[in-house]
Amino acid sequence: MLWLLLLQVWASCLWLGHGEVVPYFENTCDQFFYQKMIATDGLLPQNPAWICQTFQNQRFYATLYDNENRIPVYSAYVYNPVPGKRVTPEWMVEPQLIRDTLPENMETEKTLRETYSVSQDDISNSQAVYQDYLHLINLDRGHLNPAAHHNTQDGRNATFTFTNVVPQDTELNNGAWNVYEQKTMAKKSKNCQTTYAIVGAVPGTSFISQNRVNVPSHIWASACCKTTNNTVIAWGAIAQNNENKVRVLKLGALEEMLAQLYNRGAVSLFPVDCPRT
Repeated sequence: MLWLLLLQVWASCLWLGHGEVVPYFENTCDQFFYQKMIATDGLLPQNPAWICQTFQNQRFYATLYDNENRIPVYSAYVYNPVPGKRVTPEWMVEPQLIRDTLPENMETEKTLRETYSVSQDDISNSQAVYQDYLHLINLDRGHLNPAAHHNTQDGRNATFTFTNVVPQDTELNNGAWNVYEQKTMAKKSKNCQTTYAIVGAVPGTSFISQNRVNVPSHIWASACCKTTNNTVIAWGAIAQNNENKVRVLKLGALEEMLAQLYNRGAVSLFPVDCPRT
């Protein structure tokens, strides 16, 4: 039995050095999910990547990434906004989508090329890159986890990675979706102790950048929290990615819609404690 114990310890040491593209979120960055329940049912793509989004050696949120479509399925985070001037940092990518021996911190493409001798082809083959989002027509780089929902500059900077954005309709991104992010979320979570959010995108039938990056058909959001009165509340929102309109709805209704849209089985975003109706 001693050799088995030593083997387990050795394996644990290897795991601790594995980095931030991980086999699963459990025990790595499950702190960004309500009651640490990781949303997987009905959402997993054929070729997923589990990313603990890390910047300056700190984990800020979790992203389930669709390697085939080069867009996130969702980003999960703790909602903690503060007013402040928006500063746009350089856009970054996830080094460990290229290979797991690269740094766990997100880096710019320039840093990977010049400091770590990674070729641009290797970067581009592994994920969406800056070039993919140039020359967009009626589309923006749409954050799933928005910078304004973080209370530190490092937290806001950490949202500027191409594993956290999708091609989003410009009018929607600047209009109704922005209203949801800035006003609806603030109003809905007013009495929350800690608000856990999961924001995602449903793959569509069109692409940008010579069929490299999928344009989602829908953008969706969800949240659950325990209130200051120790009750639990939850809600959802969804928008077609070609209309400037957001529908705010019950969590159960959103999960039913997502099950139909993804067609991967029943969807469960939060624990049973979070009310569906």
